[in-house]
Amino acid sequence: MKQPEFDFYDKTSLKSYNLDKTMRYQLDMLDTLDVFTRKHCENVAALTCRLCEYLHCNKGFTEYCTICAYLHDIGKLFIPPAILQKPSKLTEEEFAVMKTHTTLGYEMCMKDLKLRPYAAGPLYHHEALNGSGYPQGLTKKDIPYEGQIIRVADEYDAIVSRRQYKSHIGISDTLKILIDETKPSITPNYSGTLNHLAEDAKLGKSNPVIVRTLFKVVIDDIGYEITCTQSYVDALSEDIKRLKQMKKYKEKMEKAKSEKDKNYYAEGIKVLAKSGETAENLETIYQEYVEAYQTRKAIIDNLYHEIKIIKKLRV
Repeated sequence: MKQPEFDFYDKTSLKSYNLDKTMRYQLDMLDTLDVFTRKHCENVAALTCRLCEYLHCNKGFTEYCTICAYLHDIGKLFIPPAILQKPSKLTEEEFAVMKTHTTLGYEMCMKDLKLRPYAAGPLYHHEALNGSGYPQGLTKKDIPYEGQIIRVADEYDAIVSRRQYKSHIGISDTLKILIDETKPSITPNYSGTLNHLAEDAKLGKSNPVIVRTLFKVVIDDIGYEITCTQSYVDALSEDIKRLKQMKKYKEKMEKAKSEKDKNYYAEGIKVLAKSGETAENLETIYQEYVEAYQTRKAIIDNLYHEIKIIKKLRV
C-alpha cells in the first residue's frame, strides 16, 4: 500500500511560468546555502508565486516577486553556522547577528548585476507594517508590495516547517498566529519616529489582505489533499472487497470435501492475490488494509473540519 504524499507548495503554479531559464542563475545561488535554508527559500518562492496569482498580480510582477522570494534569505550565506543552525533560542547578541542577513543579502544582490533587480527580496521581507520590523524599521507606506507578500509566505513556512506538519490537519492554528500578526500590538516594538506612532499603531506587522488570501490558498490545498486521500481510500476500498472475496474462497476451501473443490477455491485465491499475498497471510493483510482505510477516512473527516474552522477565521 503506497502512502500518498502531499506537497504544501505545489509547483504547478511555478511551472506555468517560463522560470527555468530566467531563474537558473538565481537557483544556482541557493545551492551554496545549507539544505534547510535552501528548502525554505524554495518553499517561500512557491507560496509567493501562488499568493501573487490569488492576488491577481500580472505575470511580470508574479515572476519578479517569485525570484525575489527565492533570494530572500541569500544573506544567510554570511551568517556563522553556529548561529544559523542553533537548535535552541538565540541570545540577543546572536539574534542581532542573524538580523544582518537582510542587509548582507541586499548588498550581495546589489554587487551582482544579475541579482540586482531582485534585491528587494532580501531587504524587505522582515519589515513590518507598524514599523517594528528590521533592518530599517519601515512602515507600510515605505515597504514595497513584494516585501509584504514575501513576509507572509516566509512566516507561514517558518511555522509549518517548525511544526513538521505531515497533513493540513491543525494548520488552522498556524493561520491564527498569522492573524495575530495583522493586529495592532498593545506595546509595539516601534523603531520609527513618534510623529508616525499614532497612524502606525493601528497596523499590525503583516498585511491583512495578503493573510486573508493565504487562507484561500490553504483551503484549496486542503481540498487537493482531500481529493488525493479520497483516491487512496477508494483504492483501499476496492482492495478490501477483493480481500473479502479471497477470504470467502479460503473459508469455502477449508470446508470443501473434495480435492477438486479445494483446488478450485485455491485457484480463485491465486487469481485474486497480489504480490506477496497468500492464503496464509490473508487475514493479516486484510486487517492492515482495513486499518489504513479507517485511518484515511478519519483524516478526510478532520480535513473537512479544518476547512470549516478556517472559513470562520476573520482577519
